[in-house]
Amino acid sequence: MTTTSTRRGAARLSLRTRLLIICLLLVVAALLASNALLITLLQRQLVDQLDERLRTAATAAARLPDLGENSDVTAPPVRDAVERQLIGDVYVARLNADGRVSRSLRPAVGDVPELPRLDTAAVATRGGDPFEASGGGSDWRVIAQPVRSSPRQDADRGAPSTGSIVVAGSLEEVNGTIRGLGLRMLVIDSLVLVLLGVIGWFAVRAGLRSLRRVETTAAAIAGGDLSRRVPDLASTRTELGRLAAALNGMLDRIEAGDAARAATNDRMRTFIADASHELRTPLFGIKGFTELYRMGGMHERADVDTAMNRIERESARLVHIVEDLLLLARLDEDPTARTRLPLKLTPMDLRTLAADALHDLRALASDRAVTLTGPGGGPPGAAPVLGDEARLRQVMSNLIGNAIAHTPAGSPVRIGVGTHDTLAILELSDQGPGLTAEQAARVFDRFYRADTARGRTRTGGAGLGLSIARSLVAAHHGRMEVHTSPGQGATFRILLPVHTDPLGD
Repeated sequence: MTTTSTRRGAARLSLRTRLLIICLLLVVAALLASNALLITLLQRQLVDQLDERLRTAATAAARLPDLGENSDVTAPPVRDAVERQLIGDVYVARLNADGRVSRSLRPAVGDVPELPRLDTAAVATRGGDPFEASGGGSDWRVIAQPVRSSPRQDADRGAPSTGSIVVAGSLEEVNGTIRGLGLRMLVIDSLVLVLLGVIGWFAVRAGLRSLRRVETTAAAIAGGDLSRRVPDLASTRTELGRLAAALNGMLDRIEAGDAARAATNDRMRTFIADASHELRTPLFGIKGFTELYRMGGMHERADVDTAMNRIERESARLVHIVEDLLLLARLDEDPTARTRLPLKLTPMDLRTLAADALHDLRALASDRAVTLTGPGGGPPGAAPVLGDEARLRQVMSNLIGNAIAHTPAGSPVRIGVGTHDTLAILELSDQGPGLTAEQAARVFDRFYRADTARGRTRTGGAGLGLSIARSLVAAHHGRMEVHTSPGQGATFRILLPVHTDPLGD
């Protein structure tokens, strides 16, 4: 529960606050580690210095002559020699061989250390190395060295006398220095942390200014302004620069997708309106004649025959529109048109379609001059492809009907066939009024007519022929192009991949 509450509390903090806290924690950890290391090294150095002074004093005291039996007599030469080597509260004593204190060469002022048993063997075991002892509420550094009496003194006693010299220095001065240094470091570190906290607050705020601009931009985009972009805040080699570039790329795709959806919705609404209009026209004709017949308005047999003929034509037109819509739907379901719209692909030559189109045009519009050339002019050439002949004939039929319906009577038509690079070309060119650039861009749209008029003549189509033609060509892995300009006619071109195998294969 405590961990969860801590996480929730941290999650409520701003990024700036969290960054500042993390930085300060790192600084605190660094200061504590560096201060601890510094104090440890300084304490070790001070203790080593004290040990060196104690060792020097112990060596000097061990070489001095014995003071005699009176341990309370302090010889000035001894005092002067020892005090020249010692600094601070120092305890100097002479021990017998069994470790008992025989005399004090320089009694310490105040408390004395509580020494362990330091007989001759114990002193020899320590080997002159310093050790610590306590006593009188203070810690001491102690050095014990063996010492022998002088020959004259041995002669007086009748036997050599052994013992040791003990020199102890209080660690109170070292500990006081360390405590004072630690207190000063604590004060300095506190001031440094406060100063770094203030500087870090403004530094982090300045560093996150770019992120606040990203936040402002994101808020505007969330409000619906998809045209906003994150400004170039830094080089793309930095994290912030890569973030801005990624966000802008994502926004470009979102805006493009939104525009595409809006365009799709607009086309769908237009398609539904146009389809409804195209379907309504023949339906109203059928409904009108049936109601006229029901109301008894057809008294003569000839009137009934005329009405039935009109109903039949309108029904055929209605069926044709529905079939075209179904065909387009099947083509839209699979761009390759091989699953939903099976194609019977066989090797063929587009010259066959060109020759048949030539005969069809001469039969349907005998007043027109129709010529057969190569693509753009010149002699026609072979154009082998792998295609569904019936579907490609449907494409040519739409192009022929479009040329007859939208060009003046008697205007010439040219049919071109051949190859260019790896493409087989079949084109139909007329000398009609042509199309503007805007009209040419929409000529393959469904239900589109250059005059944009809702009214349709009885012989007019529904505006689906060119859309179907383009979809059928795309199903053959080809494409359709239109080259036109106002007053210069129009050329509709079918481009399919060349089939290099012999036609008989």
